[in-house]
Amino acid sequence: MKVGLVGYGKMGQAIEKILLDRGHSISKIINIDNVNEVNEITPETTDVVIEFTAPESALSNIKAVLSNKVPIVSGSTGWLAHYQEVVDFCKKQDTGFFYASNYSLGVNIFFKLNQQLAKMMEGRGYSSEMLEIHHTQKLDAPSGTAITLAEGLIANNSDKTSWVNEPTDKAKELAIISERVDSVPGTHDVTYSSEVDTIKISHVAHNRQGFAQGAVMAAEYLAGKKGVYSMNDLLNF
Repeated sequence: MKVGLVGYGKMGQAIEKILLDRGHSISKIINIDNVNEVNEITPETTDVVIEFTAPESALSNIKAVLSNKVPIVSGSTGWLAHYQEVVDFCKKQDTGFFYASNYSLGVNIFFKLNQQLAKMMEGRGYSSEMLEIHHTQKLDAPSGTAITLAEGLIANNSDKTSWVNEPTDKAKELAIISERVDSVPGTHDVTYSSEVDTIKISHVAHNRQGFAQGAVMAAEYLAGKKGVYSMNDLLNF
């Protein structure tokens, strides 16, 4: 494949290495110095784009690529209030869009485990809470992964009806506690506590490799397709 990279930070560089190792080529690299050149990415030069940028620029980057009818894999978080807008725009442009809050295979297994545990814990008298820890360069809080976990818990457990990004004493609110620590790729804990015991599931990322590899696999999956996809499609969950 000929792949465009929109965003060339640590994640973009990790993705580039995996792409080259798997025999693909890089058609275009967009970073903060040449951001206007995102409009130059076309189907003639690029089969698919992988985008990891900042929350404030993700939406415009995604729509610029879709406008030129190039399929795009997005891993940016912090812009999801506009998700349906992008889905509708993708369909209007008749191209492909793949989004995941986290591209790690392990995290996506963790999402499913979280949903199953939430069902089992409903009405059992346990309080629940979430903790997410990331590196200090992460700009949004809570993380997109934490939001996906919270939504999965709430959808499968009527003990909670909403989430807040702070401690709470309201029984129906799920607290997500966000911490930022140097050099932490990503840690997510979901905890259920009662007077007699505590049950906790946890995912700890050791490096960015798993995220980068999943994004490349998503690009390989999306190339040549039209429509909107997620990790559930890629992993056949």
